[in-house]
Amino acid sequence: MQLRITHDTHYRYTPAVETAQHVAHLHPAHTPCQSCMSHDLKTEPAALEVHNSLDAFGNHRAYWALPSTHSTLRVLTQSLVYTRELPIDESNTAGGPITWEAARDLFVYHTGQASEPASAFVFGSHHAPVAPAFAQYAQSSFTPDRPLTEAVRELMQRIHQDFVYESFSTDVSTPALTVLQQKRGVCQDFAHVMLACLRSLGLAARYVSGYLLTQSLPGQERLVGSDASHAWISVFVPGEPFESWHDFDPTNNRDGLASPGQDYVRLAVGRDFADVSPLRGVLQGGTHHILEVGVTVEQI
Repeated sequence: MQLRITHDTHYRYTPAVETAQHVAHLHPAHTPCQSCMSHDLKTEPAALEVHNSLDAFGNHRAYWALPSTHSTLRVLTQSLVYTRELPIDESNTAGGPITWEAARDLFVYHTGQASEPASAFVFGSHHAPVAPAFAQYAQSSFTPDRPLTEAVRELMQRIHQDFVYESFSTDVSTPALTVLQQKRGVCQDFAHVMLACLRSLGLAARYVSGYLLTQSLPGQERLVGSDASHAWISVFVPGEPFESWHDFDPTNNRDGLASPGQDYVRLAVGRDFADVSPLRGVLQGGTHHILEVGVTVEQI
């Protein structure tokens, strides 16, 4: 599947911004499930130079500075991505699927033994903390000797069923514990709750930012700019002959190896939203701002 993604961000500042430095995670990743064929980023006012690099998690990152006074900022990115699905083989060990206890025990510290690279995603983070309440909610899905992916899939299904998707019911500062209690939020909240549940059981899981191709309602024309950024999670599945990350989307009850499907595009991975915010900056001035974001994902 070939997808064209347009991500258009507008800021209006009061008072005007005197100087600013910005970082963006808006370049789609190269993964076994997708190839980024082209990517273009433009800013207004125009940045003199955009520096591109990889962050600590291997994500594409763009940085630029705006040294002159401005009252508006527009960041427009256009990407062309080719996506594909990988077959799922959950019996990736000689003895069958790995149990969740065996996966958890790999991250227990042992003197003189090298740690797993995925260990960074076992510990709690700001938006996905480790807490007994999360472990208690998840525990009924993680019965003794249950295969890891089977248990995680049931947890995903329960979050999908128990929680209500409600726009504007939360914001980026809403704690995951509050979302767990209220059982309402948006995709970002569902991802943080699921991450917190898995990490509270000692499992490695990471936050995934990206896009999802959505369909218009029957009889209605698809609106340009009506899509939005999306978020889901990825669980580390150890074993031989290969180790893998398996993606789970509690918002839509979808999962798959390295991606929930061909209609998904990954931007970046991190411990939670704070690591992979699409756009953030440090400003001098601009105490108040109005933000407008338009995203269009279309199949070509």
